[in-house]
Amino acid sequence: MDDHTEQDGLSCIEKVLNGDREAYRDFIRLYERLVFSLASKMISRQDQLEDVCQDVFIKIYTNLNRFRGDSAVSTWVAKITVNTCINALRKKREILLNGNEGPSDPLDRFHADDPTPYMETETADLHARLNREIAALPVQLKTAITLFHLQGLRYDEIASVMNLPEGTVKSHLFRARQLLKKRMLRKYEKEEWLL
Repeated sequence: MDDHTEQDGLSCIEKVLNGDREAYRDFIRLYERLVFSLASKMISRQDQLEDVCQDVFIKIYTNLNRFRGDSAVSTWVAKITVNTCINALRKKREILLNGNEGPSDPLDRFHADDPTPYMETETADLHARLNREIAALPVQLKTAITLFHLQGLRYDEIASVMNLPEGTVKSHLFRARQLLKKRMLRKYEKEEWLL
């Protein structure tokens, strides 16, 4: 998140703590994309995803007075989101799958320098396979890889979100990458053999 968003987030927290409950709507607008993006990587069913996102914002609201400013607001929000998702997964014990979002307007897909339909299909297939493999990782590895590669958080931010030492985060990322590489290569080698 950029510095402007962080400042706006801090301002909203201060206003809410001073009795301006409407400021929380602005807070939600600032961080709803982050919450949804993280949660959607961990929760596959749409109805559960919506419930978890709502739970995240309820927990944030009830704990605003506990935000000390030791980390960025976005890191604090991400930490609450990840913990809420993990708790929901423990309760549901569901198999995690990650859906792919497509463009909202089909015409947005076509440009003069776009890759061929075959290349698009191959890329989409690769992304779908990779997303399935990420979803099949153990929760800790999946969380680390999602926060680092998909959310762009630094090691220290991930460590804060996951309540782990930075070295453990690096280890989780290494193990996740190794598992993904091994699984992807195994599946592609199998397919090539069948062709």
